[in-house]
Amino acid sequence: MTRRGFLKSSTLVGITAALAATGVKLRLTPARIARADSEEKIVWQACLVNCGCRCPLRVTVRDGKIVRVQTDNTGTEEFGNFQVRACLRGRSVRKRIYNEDRLQYPMKRVGVRGEGKFERITWEEAFDTIANSLKHVKETYGNEAIYINYATGTLGGSVAKSWPPASSPIARLMNCYGGYLNHYGTYSTAQISTALPYTYGSGAGNALDDTVNSKLIVFWGNNPVETRQSGINGIYYKEIKQRSGAKIIIIDPRLSDSCAALTDEWVPLRPGTDAALVSGLAYVMIEENLVDQEFLDKYCVGYDEEHMPPGIPANNSYKSYILGLGADKTPKTPEWASSITGVPKETIVRLAREMALTKPCAVFQGWGPQRQANGEQNCRAIAMIPILTGNVGIAGGNTGAREGAFSIPVVAWPTLTNPVKASISVFMWPDAIARGKEMTATRDGVRGVEKLSQNIKFIWNYAGNCLINQHSAHGETAELLKDDTACEMIVVIDNHMTSSAKFADILLPDTSNFEQDDITSGGAGAQAYAIFCSKAIEPMYECRTIYDMCTEIARRLGIEQEFTEGKTQEEWLRYIVDETRKKIADFPDFETFKQQGIYKVKNPGAGGIALRTFREDPVANPLTTPTGKIEIFSERLYTMGLTWELPKGDVITGLPEYTPTWEMPTDPLHEKYPLQMISPHYKQRTHSTYGNDEWTIEAAPQNVWINPLDAQARGVKQGDLVRILNDRGVVELPAKVTPRIIPGVVAIPQGAWYEPDSAGVDTGGSANTLTAYRPSPLAKGNPQHTNLVQVEKA
Repeated sequence: MTRRGFLKSSTLVGITAALAATGVKLRLTPARIARADSEEKIVWQACLVNCGCRCPLRVTVRDGKIVRVQTDNTGTEEFGNFQVRACLRGRSVRKRIYNEDRLQYPMKRVGVRGEGKFERITWEEAFDTIANSLKHVKETYGNEAIYINYATGTLGGSVAKSWPPASSPIARLMNCYGGYLNHYGTYSTAQISTALPYTYGSGAGNALDDTVNSKLIVFWGNNPVETRQSGINGIYYKEIKQRSGAKIIIIDPRLSDSCAALTDEWVPLRPGTDAALVSGLAYVMIEENLVDQEFLDKYCVGYDEEHMPPGIPANNSYKSYILGLGADKTPKTPEWASSITGVPKETIVRLAREMALTKPCAVFQGWGPQRQANGEQNCRAIAMIPILTGNVGIAGGNTGAREGAFSIPVVAWPTLTNPVKASISVFMWPDAIARGKEMTATRDGVRGVEKLSQNIKFIWNYAGNCLINQHSAHGETAELLKDDTACEMIVVIDNHMTSSAKFADILLPDTSNFEQDDITSGGAGAQAYAIFCSKAIEPMYECRTIYDMCTEIARRLGIEQEFTEGKTQEEWLRYIVDETRKKIADFPDFETFKQQGIYKVKNPGAGGIALRTFREDPVANPLTTPTGKIEIFSERLYTMGLTWELPKGDVITGLPEYTPTWEMPTDPLHEKYPLQMISPHYKQRTHSTYGNDEWTIEAAPQNVWINPLDAQARGVKQGDLVRILNDRGVVELPAKVTPRIIPGVVAIPQGAWYEPDSAGVDTGGSANTLTAYRPSPLAKGNPQHTNLVQVEKA
């Protein structure tokens, strides 16, 4: 018998003859015989996109083609031993693999960058062109002029991975050739990953499965049902409710799917006003003596005047700021907070009491609140709720960071050390093209050096869509990229003709992870897993693996031995398994792992509790902050605020304060563009991945959310085509008229592919046609949710 129970045709013929002798007839059509003769296999693979899950997939292959995609069938419904079920995106992966947008052969640009005009070339010409360009840039400008752009299209693999870029094959290639200009941060988490360590010394949070110990759970700008909808996560969020019985509150401008599925209470607020709401809550807690004073005295710096660093002027403590004794002389009363946030003052008072008196309380902030102008203030402010209430370092509490998870320490593929010390914010590469040699540490956040020595002249863009689609201000960015005298060479390596691929000088067709062997790992809550992703099909068209491409370029640069160390991709995977087995005693050997496909581990202990040892003994286990304590007031940030060069409206402060900023209702521009626009993540895509998948597009079409009051004022009805516009561009989309978003706010899901027509109107619906390229103050991160727009019928 073949796989899945099909009989060989010779066997079927014999059975037919035997049955005929007994008078039973079995009709064998040519199609049935052909299907019986076909070769069929099932291999383990994974959805390696940037959602955080890495869901296992079981791929059925017949006659060299993927014909069916199923998900995990191991495990049970037992908590901690779940089946890891992929969502619609992963299950529709055939539509990505066999998409008409697949790149089929190497090409070079023949028109203006961005026009998408290319001609076919050989692999040899492509490799020679790239190698010669690298030699020219290195000799003329130095390695600091070479940049690897942020990319998450292939995330989670061991060898074929684009994120972190410093762990990619491109990074190893460049490190063998003298290095490259590095970056820090991500488009998703720049502000929170930079700011929270100034408070805690890290950005760690309690594990998701620890919420079984919580009595109150607050998801602040956190939408896990959509952003982490697959894998184990969907089951876990349901289990939270069933196992702990905790009340769940979600604070968000939209009634998201998480609100609909999980919440007991939705608290809508205006985008960008999170720090104001926290301040109003803190006022109630302080005035009503609801703060955990013992915790604040023992573990924190900067809450009150008695616990301030020496030499800081009076009335710079957090308590002084909240009570109006600080520089602004404004008490942060519930009435004050209500006028800014739109949350009723009665709700603010009730929430403050509930959060302070319900123990333990877990506050998990998502990454939306920090993707704002001055977003660093929002995420530091939200962390104040668990600090004020003493819920840090305990079971059922949290630090205010996003939920953590148990994981398997699969050893990474070694990409060596980057000899170049300079690093820029992930969001600021356009500046590094236009004025790199002017960028400094105190004005532009340059790290590793005081000032850049060169502009970017060469960009690697491997498996990423941040050249245009996921970056802000499409019109401005496109104009910069069109100038090939500024950045002289852009190499794009991808599966599809994405919006960013159209800006390539050399465009190379990459294999998908289904066309090569690799290893990935993932998990959530109390369970983690590793998957051997076996090659399901042979590489399509002329596609080649990224390891193969880098090897060929390394050969032309004279560094092949340094790059490969004489190993094939399979030999590197064997190395990874062997090294992992040194850390995990029962991790399978290479052959066993490849055959069984998936390796699962249940967390042998309780859910992780961030800062637990610090809470138990802060003297023996100090934090990595300068004081060793939780720094409500950060002297480092206070000094930066006095010394850094910042545009008007941008602030860095010692305390987590609310600051009105550009393109909010307080901005005079609000008269022209009266609606705030946010761009949340969307279940149709993982960022822009699956953006050309017809199945997921049908399931969740791109549209703009608008409140019925705002729609009625504009004569807009459900399904009407509308124009969303500001001074940066115009987007056309159908309207989704819904009370699930507050008045004065519209939402365009991020990640839709940028498709400008001849007049420049984006008919694809990319939110970044309208977003501003203005880095945040501290992290120099992406302020994607700070925008003013107008909506009108098309």
